Amino acid sequence: MANIAIMGYGTVGSGVVDVLRINQALINQRAEEEINIKYVLDLREFPGDPVEQVLIHDFEQIVNDPEVEIVVEVMGGIEPAYTFVKRCLLAGKSAVTSNKALVASHGTELLSIAKEQKVNFLFEASVGGGIPIIRNLKECLTADRIEEVTGILNGTTNYMMTKMFYDGADYEEVLKEAQDKGYAESNPEADVEGQDACRKIAILSSIITGKEVDFEEIHTEGITKITKEDMMYAKEMRMTIKLLASAKRQNDQVCAMVSPVLLGQEHPLYSVNDVFNAIFVRGNVLGDAMFYGSGAGKLPTASAVMVDVIEAVKHKSENIMAVWTEEQAQLIPRSDTTKRYFVRIKGKQEELQERLIREFGKITFVTVQSLTEECGFITEELSEIMFERKATKFPEIIHMIRVEG
Repeated sequence: MANIAIMGYGTVGSGVVDVLRINQALINQRAEEEINIKYVLDLREFPGDPVEQVLIHDFEQIVNDPEVEIVVEVMGGIEPAYTFVKRCLLAGKSAVTSNKALVASHGTELLSIAKEQKVNFLFEASVGGGIPIIRNLKECLTADRIEEVTGILNGTTNYMMTKMFYDGADYEEVLKEAQDKGYAESNPEADVEGQDACRKIAILSSIITGKEVDFEEIHTEGITKITKEDMMYAKEMRMTIKLLASAKRQNDQVCAMVSPVLLGQEHPLYSVNDVFNAIFVRGNVLGDAMFYGSGAGKLPTASAVMVDVIEAVKHKSENIMAVWTEEQAQLIPRSDTTKRYFVRIKGKQEELQERLIREFGKITFVTVQSLTEECGFITEELSEIMFERKATKFPEIIHMIRVEG
């Protein structure tokens, strides 16, 4: 029998209990051993819930119990998750987590401790929720040099952008709707400012490079400046706008960024809508592949957590997760990256055309019939620093969105 302890009995923690209850026989068969929940740690009480029988409030019971072989951290946040997981690894217990903030901030250290202790620190659910991306990158695509990972990694913002695009709704309107449906927190900053997606792409960048990628060095923009007018231009161009998190290798460097991006209909992520997530992977041998599914939610995330638990049970006293080293990956400065840019600007095309062409060179104008006091244009490919230098000469610019492809 393999005894596990679940730390946190919120949405994901209760989901782990449910998944094990629903598929106990199948999970035991695949783990080749019976999995037993010995403890559930939470500060709260849950009267009437069957979990009462194993509910505890003191972490020391877990870390000091030699019968507990695997801990499942689903509390979220950095502390006390970091302290609890680190102490459990040092005590010779494997740890499984869905906590992207923990992995992005302390993953390198925790992976190193797990390797030294011959246990495992596993975190499949931290990036794609129910999408099995980490295991595929680590095991199934090991014959490839992964050149690019680009994804829609946040279901909340993808839901909001989908509603803005198809319903013509304002940002504030769709945010409230997302909060009412439970897709967005009362404080949605981590989602709408791109912080959640940033931590996830930092983890994926570390995996494909084999080196540590510091999420704080990744240029990150959210969706708070996207308007229904932007969506009108996107429709005019037969494009859509998505919040993309991207990591692209260029020789020994990585270009990593999170920002809203205009996508054409030919792009594989164009049709990923609602709360769904998708991750596009390009390998130098495989070519292109897509991973699509529920990027969040109680049971999809809990399912990914249980897969890691099964792996930990099957590989006791054997480290299988030496994913990246302490060496820092070199990120390409944002100023040196190149893109095409869509720009909205106050004024009429005929009044601005000569100045814009003189400064930006070849551009393609875009107009929306109902927006009579402004127009838009798409530039040729420019470095970010060059675009910014040129844009400063036009105080009429409303704002810019990058164009993919």
